[in-house]
Amino acid sequence: MKHGWIGFGAAVALIGFGAAQAQAAVEVQWWHAMGGRLGEKVNAIAEGFNASQADYKVVPVYKGNYTETMTGAIAAFRAKQHPHIVQVFEVGTATMMAAKGAIYPVYELMADSGEAFDPGAYLPSVTGYYTDTDGNMLSMPFNSSTPVLYYNKDAFKKAGLDPSTPPATWPAMGEAAKKLQAAGYACGFTTGWQSWVQLENFSAWHNVPFASESNGFAGLNTELTFNSPLHVTHIGQLAEWQKSKIFDYGGRRSDSAPKFYNQECAMYMNSSAAYAGVSSNTKDFEFGVGKLPYWPGADGAPQNSIIGGATLWVLAGHDASEYKGVAKFFAYLSSAEVQADWHQFTGYLPITTAAADLTREQGFYDKNPGTDTAIKQMTNKAPTANSKGLRLGNFVQIRDVINEELEAIWSGQKSAQEGLDDAVARGNKLLRSFEKANM
Repeated sequence: MKHGWIGFGAAVALIGFGAAQAQAAVEVQWWHAMGGRLGEKVNAIAEGFNASQADYKVVPVYKGNYTETMTGAIAAFRAKQHPHIVQVFEVGTATMMAAKGAIYPVYELMADSGEAFDPGAYLPSVTGYYTDTDGNMLSMPFNSSTPVLYYNKDAFKKAGLDPSTPPATWPAMGEAAKKLQAAGYACGFTTGWQSWVQLENFSAWHNVPFASESNGFAGLNTELTFNSPLHVTHIGQLAEWQKSKIFDYGGRRSDSAPKFYNQECAMYMNSSAAYAGVSSNTKDFEFGVGKLPYWPGADGAPQNSIIGGATLWVLAGHDASEYKGVAKFFAYLSSAEVQADWHQFTGYLPITTAAADLTREQGFYDKNPGTDTAIKQMTNKAPTANSKGLRLGNFVQIRDVINEELEAIWSGQKSAQEGLDDAVARGNKLLRSFEKANM
């Protein structure tokens, strides 16, 4: 068997000496991809842990975007200079799992370190993404988000729509968009992260498979299936709406945000973690937050949405004494107080039920209507094999393929069927390449 980065030795432990400490505090290196205000919050979390005890010192280090952070950690592992903890986005999960000789599964870490650890305390729709087939947690959830619908309440009032009731279904989205256009808005709605929202989460929300083998959880011989009749119907409708700007494409990531901020588009689908950005950029109008729409004829819809964001993976090869510090930090990070504060500051989901309950008790949801929409959506129903998450090799490249083919559909170069068929065929080649490399 070939497993990712197996064959590389342990890193040299980095020891930090506290000037006021009688005994040296063991340093724990944490590489992350949180810049700006999020990075400042990460630093504050580490400082809080460091102040809570004297044996360990967590040192957070910003290493660039998600891709740069993950590839940097892989390179560092090969050079035997890797950190203890690395933040990896959800599309890198299969890559990390395949590197079995390089990772220290979280469930083993917590057991070996003697730290109290109850997987049942975490939100099932969050942990499900990062567990093995036996339900064991492989990495520690940290910044998890899910897509929601943001809408302009002032625009709804102007168009004669109920500002307290966003469209629940896709047909209702189309009708609302037409009324909004009649009221003077150039476009009805736009979307960020089109693959994540309009295909990946669309599949989970409608309880249909995005790929075979339980979306990749059950094996490497996965094949993509997002060219089903329901997927084609959905993407085909968006393409038709694109012609009259009922729907208006604005870019692969969050490039479409300005369309919502400047009131060109009255509705916008993107991450729940975009809440802070939406709040700070919509001072001229009141906005609301709703669940993703669904097709009413789809059996089982709405189901539950799936997450984006990242988790914290532990890299193997350090001393056992250092891993005790990692385990203690994870216990601290999972506490209701820390998670509630992180959730309220960032818009990311609280990873535990206790953190969500504490946030509710503190009155945050009452003061900030809509901020609990993501939790309600994630916990709408118990996850199924189709809505647990996605675990696909070469997923970063597959998303690039999907983006290219969707853009060909939006521009009218391909039909929805042609574009999705081509995306599936090209993506399957990438899956076979990953399977071959990890057999």
